[in-house]
Amino acid sequence: MAKVNGWKLAFAVCLLAAVTAIAGSAQTFTTLTSFDVSNGANPYYMSLVQGMDGNFYGTTERGGTNGEGTFFKVTPSGTLTTLFNFGSLPYPTAPAPEAGVILGDDGNFYGTTYQGGTGYGTVYKITPAGAITVLHEFSLYIDGAFPVSPLVQAADGNFYGTTANGGDTSNCLLGCGTVFKITKEGAFTSLYFFDDDATGHPTAGLVQGPDGALYGTAAGYSGGGAVFRITSKSQFTQLYVFCSNGPPCTDGETPNGGLILGADNNFYGTTEIQGTGNFEPWGTFFKITSKGALTTIYNFCSLPNCIDGGGPFAGVVQATDGNFYGTGIVYTDYSENGMIFQVTPSGTETPLYGFCSQQNCSDGGGPYGGLLQATNGNFYGTTYGYGAFFAGTIYSLSMGLGPFVTFVKNTGRGGLPAGILGQGFKGTTGVSFNGIPASFTVRRDTFLTATVPPGATTGYVTVTTPSGTLTSNVPFHVLP
Repeated sequence: MAKVNGWKLAFAVCLLAAVTAIAGSAQTFTTLTSFDVSNGANPYYMSLVQGMDGNFYGTTERGGTNGEGTFFKVTPSGTLTTLFNFGSLPYPTAPAPEAGVILGDDGNFYGTTYQGGTGYGTVYKITPAGAITVLHEFSLYIDGAFPVSPLVQAADGNFYGTTANGGDTSNCLLGCGTVFKITKEGAFTSLYFFDDDATGHPTAGLVQGPDGALYGTAAGYSGGGAVFRITSKSQFTQLYVFCSNGPPCTDGETPNGGLILGADNNFYGTTEIQGTGNFEPWGTFFKITSKGALTTIYNFCSLPNCIDGGGPFAGVVQATDGNFYGTGIVYTDYSENGMIFQVTPSGTETPLYGFCSQQNCSDGGGPYGGLLQATNGNFYGTTYGYGAFFAGTIYSLSMGLGPFVTFVKNTGRGGLPAGILGQGFKGTTGVSFNGIPASFTVRRDTFLTATVPPGATTGYVTVTTPSGTLTSNVPFHVLP
């Protein structure tokens, strides 16, 4: 089975001798650690996730004891611990976790493997200590195959995800992909089978909108891809089709990365290729409404020699300064070492760091995964290759942004508990949802639970700690 669209990093040579970071007084890039194969290798579509203990968790596609990937923990300072080696008993047939994990509201992590089970991938739960439970094994045409995207936990407590293949085979040899729901206990429901090769094959996770529906992208194998909406009752709507009037595909093509819900209640995402870049069309950054109205905010590779980068394989994050941050595979003179970029809501793009700019590419290369803005304000991510052992790296980028709080799930209903992540919670004296005080319990210095007050409305959450008041990075959406 061929993997999804895109290319993998060539490790033999560094295409640029000196690709330098854009200087900035409040900007600091740090290589935290390099994978050494024994503790994992080649984190792929994976973005790190913050746990309730304040550490970060993720997966590697390869390496580890069995060579089939790892589940790991890394501290903000870079101490790496392997928690589980895929391919180990009692599940020797669950390798290749290409996507990362998400934190569930029960404190456990949930993810998918590209292979394993009957050969078509699995859904699993894993504890912070590394005890794994396989919840579901995919069966190709019956319920999907080859998941390469993370899950999302919706307000109903269930998990939702996609598979890149499987399901309907009328227009796709191995199926055009699926959308599914699964409970914490493993009860599985297929919600939708894609039926078109050009607008199917979702390779990204889903995001829950303010209306309670789920929104996502499909990369397409023989066309431009699409943006879609689906409800938990399987009501499916195709909101936008890329390259529908092309080529040339001026609106972009192949949205491999997922959508995020912006602070303005619109969705934001990237396409990996095409667009109207002046030097070369290497992808776009776009905004799309819940009704499907799309606006291209930036066309990558618009500057000479592609010094603004391109080829974004992952989506973006909206940081606490209101700007969007992400990674791209292409950088100056078409180097496939990759870069980190910033885009303002109005469309001003700034390349922040070019990988393989240090001796022997010790800083890594090939940032296929996206960024995490941790609650300490810094960004964290991984590279697929290079580093000290040519097996990838974990890095941080500080832009001088301050600490904040965020949520395990950013949607919920009045009267129900919500998990809040942050730091310095011991001695907290108050939590409010859009100005309405809430009852709360501090579970640890980096995690507390609060009950969404009846009558609360969508808005930002504040936590009053002994060292000051922390505000959430995104609004908490109160569903009806």
